[in-house]
Amino acid sequence: MSSRHRSIIADIVTAEAVAARGARGARRLSTAFRLPMLLLAVVLLAGCAGRGGHPAGVEAPAGWSGEQGQASYYADRYHGRRTASGERHDRQALTAAHRTLPFGSRVRVTRLDNGRETVVRINDRGPFVRGRVIDLSRRAAEELDMVRRGTAPVRITPER
Repeated sequence: MSSRHRSIIADIVTAEAVAARGARGARRLSTAFRLPMLLLAVVLLAGCAGRGGHPAGVEAPAGWSGEQGQASYYADRYHGRRTASGERHDRQALTAAHRTLPFGSRVRVTRLDNGRETVVRINDRGPFVRGRVIDLSRRAAEELDMVRRGTAPVRITPER
């Protein structure tokens, strides 16, 4: 916490003490409450800080029953780069990018021409290519046996 924030909190404590005890008792009261108020402010600010990750069990929006289209997968050069959710892309994780589903949503991806399927967690935005509905991590693409071809027809459905 910066010294500016500390001084603002101290001013608030002092003002409240003056109102509560009068000018004479304000110094004693503000000194007695300064540390607990500072600790309270730190705890409240820490509670507002994000963890950087997203919950693993977010459900897809109500009414969304899935969609069909082409899936593609991330090139290896994206490994380690930040995704739209803030986490780093891991080509060995079962993750994917979708344009609208909430981060943390889990969806089942079924390849239509061979029946293989996998469950992935949405952690990025995209793809932004017409006809494509999902971008998969390398591991998810391997599970669907689509690495050699690069794209595949898929159906994505909510995993509940």
